[in-house]
Amino acid sequence: MPKLPVVAVEAAVSDRRICPRRRPKRFGPTRAISVSALPLKGEVPETILVVEDDPAILTLVQAILEDAGFEVLAASSVENATRVEAQFARTIHLLLSDVMMPDMCGPDLADTLKRRRPEMRVMLMSGYADGAMLVLNHGWHFIQKPFLPTALLARVTDLLHTKVRDQGTDHFDPRK
Repeated sequence: MPKLPVVAVEAAVSDRRICPRRRPKRFGPTRAISVSALPLKGEVPETILVVEDDPAILTLVQAILEDAGFEVLAASSVENATRVEAQFARTIHLLLSDVMMPDMCGPDLADTLKRRRPEMRVMLMSGYADGAMLVLNHGWHFIQKPFLPTALLARVTDLLHTKVRDQGTDHFDPRK
């Protein structure tokens, strides 16, 4: 797959849907990340399953993560993500999923995949202002869209290389 240039992505809210717009403005060095985040020579890269229903954002996030040395499994729907996860025999280190998708929300997808892969870590992303509150109720990690490539890499690297915190199902629910 050819390498795509990393460009800024703005989010515009239109009819309750986040619509990315590509801008020609380029960021500074795209490889300005910690050397410890990159896999060592001969080491198998960490695998990230990215689930995003917007093709432009999916392509952009995939390019950012692959440029940083991660193995990326890209899925444009929940159905595609569950198929990719079921067929992938090795470890998936991280699920990076959009919160709001047409067929299932990101937290529900995370719950489903965590039952089959309890060692997998989860980070959700959203362009909606209240996305963090949705994630808080589930105990998952979160990044607000739009984000800079360096911010995404910093969050992913921090999540993958810090001590595991339990992301259990015992969470605050205001309905109870």
